[in-house]
Amino acid sequence: MELRQMRYVIAVAETNNFTRAAHRCLVVQSALSHQIARLENELGARLFERTSRQVRLTPAGAAFLPVARQCLDAAERAAAEVAAAVGEVRGRLAVGLIPTVAAVDIPTVLKKFHQLHPKARISLGVGASNELVEQVKSGEIEVAFLGIPVTARPQGVTARELARERLVAVVSPDHPLAGETSVDLRRLSSEVFVDLPAKTTGRAQSDLAFTAAGLTREVPFEVTNADYLARLVGAGLGVALLPPAYVAGLAGLVTIEVTDAPSRAEYVIWGRESLTPAATAFLALLGIEQE
Repeated sequence: MELRQMRYVIAVAETNNFTRAAHRCLVVQSALSHQIARLENELGARLFERTSRQVRLTPAGAAFLPVARQCLDAAERAAAEVAAAVGEVRGRLAVGLIPTVAAVDIPTVLKKFHQLHPKARISLGVGASNELVEQVKSGEIEVAFLGIPVTARPQGVTARELARERLVAVVSPDHPLAGETSVDLRRLSSEVFVDLPAKTTGRAQSDLAFTAAGLTREVPFEVTNADYLARLVGAGLGVALLPPAYVAGLAGLVTIEVTDAPSRAEYVIWGRESLTPAATAFLALLGIEQE
């Protein structure tokens, strides 16, 4: 069983197509198909069901796929550790972040990281804080940047607090509140809100603040993407509470100070197990040295 065969199986499983998988793996389709057939003969089971319309995993293929991924990850980790032993950082660096992260200039840090370690491969994913914590715990990503209520702390991971900030109200220029310099939560509780989905960590920042003040609010618009959330606010659909550093990069919106605003803390987190050389080097750029 060869690593390239596992790589081909993963590519076909992810694309559901032999032609696209061959293109991804930079080989001709006949070579990819031949290697997968060889692997199936060696295993004594078909990994894919092939029809004229689709390709899908068989039960045997579904069982083989996670193991193949683990093998490739282990091989890549071994190669990265050998390279690190001679002073070279390579391998994968998977970073996750919330879209409103502001404590760190992510593009600038990634640019510097790439300049210092050009052989490392960088993947960047955007998601909700609670999802990112689970992805770090499972090893899907190595490092993540979160924004959570100041009363909470990431669990099951190693965490370093980066900054705290009070949220601000954001409205469209023609909103009745646009001329105000400051408001409080009681005044805002009568407004229609645009916010992140219920039960997400980003939503909890505001929900907890209104609940603590003995107030309720109406949130008829829930959006999973912060950029689109801002677009809905700009269209006059409602009010939002957002981090001021994030709002500073948005055009066409009015920012209002909230006298009793909720606060959020930004964290960088990483797994409790040993880090890859690439993740260790990335954290070092943030001034975080591993013991």
